[in-house]
Amino acid sequence: MQEVKIIGAGLAGSEAALQLAKRGIKVKLYEMRPNKTTGAHVTSDCAEFVCSNSLGSSDITNASGLLKKEMEILGGELIKFAYENSVPAGNALAIAREDFSRAVTNKIENEPNIELIRKEITEIPDGNVIIASGPLTSDKFAESIKDFTQSEHLHFFDAIAPIVEIDSINFDKAFWGSRYDKGEASYINCPLNKEEYENFYNILINAPRIEQHDVDKNSKYFESCLPVEVLASRGIDTLRFGPMKPVGLIDKRYGVENYAVVQLRQDNSAKTLFNLVGFQTNLKWGAQKELIHSIPGLEEANIVRYGVMHRNTFINSPQILNPTLETKQRQNLFFAGQITGTEGYTESIATGMFAGINMARRISKEDPIVLPRETMLGALTFYITDIAHLKHISSRDNSVRYLPLQPTNSNWAIVSPIELDKKDRKNKKLKTELLSKRSIETLIEFIKKY
Repeated sequence: MQEVKIIGAGLAGSEAALQLAKRGIKVKLYEMRPNKTTGAHVTSDCAEFVCSNSLGSSDITNASGLLKKEMEILGGELIKFAYENSVPAGNALAIAREDFSRAVTNKIENEPNIELIRKEITEIPDGNVIIASGPLTSDKFAESIKDFTQSEHLHFFDAIAPIVEIDSINFDKAFWGSRYDKGEASYINCPLNKEEYENFYNILINAPRIEQHDVDKNSKYFESCLPVEVLASRGIDTLRFGPMKPVGLIDKRYGVENYAVVQLRQDNSAKTLFNLVGFQTNLKWGAQKELIHSIPGLEEANIVRYGVMHRNTFINSPQILNPTLETKQRQNLFFAGQITGTEGYTESIATGMFAGINMARRISKEDPIVLPRETMLGALTFYITDIAHLKHISSRDNSVRYLPLQPTNSNWAIVSPIELDKKDRKNKKLKTELLSKRSIETLIEFIKKY
């Protein structure tokens, strides 16, 4: 019987392993932790959530919510664990990160078709291989990937938000609520008036940051996960219209809409830890403490984890991968997860699922499938592997060059458009409802063929 080697037991690798195992295929799942750490992970469990504990919206008229629904239709495994280990987060799917990872690890360790091997892989193995080593790929293995692809890797920084204990939050100032009263009031909100916000802003823009290594200084940030200090550098009101946007957050105790609001989201099932939403940061820890304690309601907050930054690595997928996630250069070698240029937990799990499905088809002597671009996952895998949208023709001399891939997550702009009557073209709600309905119907019909 043929076996598959999977490099990395993160979200993508764990999902791929479970997809193969349930189809009766033997898997050797390699994970370098705890023998070699990443600087961002804090446990040795499989499928650990490193940054936020949210997988985004579960509403199918939201791009991320639709992707979750597609995973359910395609038989995703980790999405089941996510719902089983969810914590209140309004319309979002947030998980108790430690409970989730332990549950996935237990499943993998007790799956007879999976052998979990705690070992760093430094060379791409022969045979059937799925590389899901993630954005924190070790330097040695990254060099092996670089040699195989014969191209430079791209790097961008990701940042982790701080976590505080709920018992240390002052609820004389903080209040429970959700934006626009949608879903249950599951977020803690710390309101700021104009004077308090300006004080917070001044502390933030003058706070010392952790020095970057020389090799990292030319790396770039992923736009949807910018450190709070980088956002603040764009102008004094940037945060008020970003992560601290107060619209729809009414403090019902006083009936007021505040100048700015810091939201905190539940981080564990015991409801004792909460993370600061949108507060990824690279500030020095002493500066983080001063900044957090300047927020009304958090003056005496016990900070159990400070924010940190780490470098993320991904390949230039349009040059390397087919939309099946199999490499153009070598059959039976797949990539999955954030190393492909997808961004987000849901996207990592989805691409791991897809790579696992297509590897199983290869082993069964069937052609890998390409999902329709009317589906969110089909659109995502097409986008990260399509060289055409990176083509740039110089207006000066008509020379052609290809721009580097910018990591992306699920969004409506990448899905095949839908024709609407002229009067309905500006109706965003109708458009997303129709796109979502079309996607689900298309996927259900598509899988009937296979």
